[in-house]
Amino acid sequence: MNEYLLIAIRTVFSFLILLMLARILGKKQISQLTFFDYVVGIGIGDMASSMAIESSMKFIDPLIGLIIYTLLTLLITFGAIKSFKFRELVESSPSILIKDGKIMEKTLAKHKMTFNDLLNGLREKDAFNISEVELAMLETNGQISVMKKPEYQPLTPKDIGLKVEEDHAPSLVIVDGALIEKHLNYLGYTKEWLLQEIKKRGANKFEDVFLAQIDTSGNVYVDLFNDKNSEKQAKQKPNYAAKLRQVQVGIERLALQTKDQNVQRMYYNQSIELENIIKKLNPYLNEVGKTT
Repeated sequence: MNEYLLIAIRTVFSFLILLMLARILGKKQISQLTFFDYVVGIGIGDMASSMAIESSMKFIDPLIGLIIYTLLTLLITFGAIKSFKFRELVESSPSILIKDGKIMEKTLAKHKMTFNDLLNGLREKDAFNISEVELAMLETNGQISVMKKPEYQPLTPKDIGLKVEEDHAPSLVIVDGALIEKHLNYLGYTKEWLLQEIKKRGANKFEDVFLAQIDTSGNVYVDLFNDKNSEKQAKQKPNYAAKLRQVQVGIERLALQTKDQNVQRMYYNQSIELENIIKKLNPYLNEVGKTT
């Protein structure tokens, strides 16, 4: 058999086997890989590449190595799930870099981290001032987790006793011209309502829409296949609702800038009232946009 054809066939089989083993080992984001996962990935990748291009090597030899490597990895992963001590042995455990605002120099030296490495990790978590940090930990995946001191943590509505409406992730209702009725029904909207919404944005039918998404407040984002129709509609309709939203954001910023809880509560109450006004005015704002 031709040597190049043989390499091509071995490469295809190597790729399929590697894909199958990756599915067996499970999913994990690159940012969450531990040192153990990293070493296993390199070993399996090296054996898979040998299977593909080492024509002098029997195809079965690296395949046996891959199977054994995968079985050992699954066995170790199962042991790590069942035993905390075994998990510490394999994946280690998080290390404290800053405690009570004080840097643990010995821990930095143990993990061969410089002061610049620590500062870089803190900046990635929006902690530019070490005096603001209560606790910083080096996770097993190499990331640094930061907990700021209470006085430097951002204010939330719960801190001042405000109740907020439940929120859910925006949901896709049209993808590539196809209506996803299951999502639409789950959100409690009808096809007729959605059709009217996309018509306001320049579409004539569902097939004209490349992508449509509905958020918690019932706002619809629409992207058309023909962007010219979308641009024309946008020029015709001034976004008064967006301007009111900017006012609302300004009020909430004022609430964050003051330390007086009574004043904060007043600002947040005003923000909620403005939110209700925006919801009531939305249909009329759309009509105004059509006539301008």
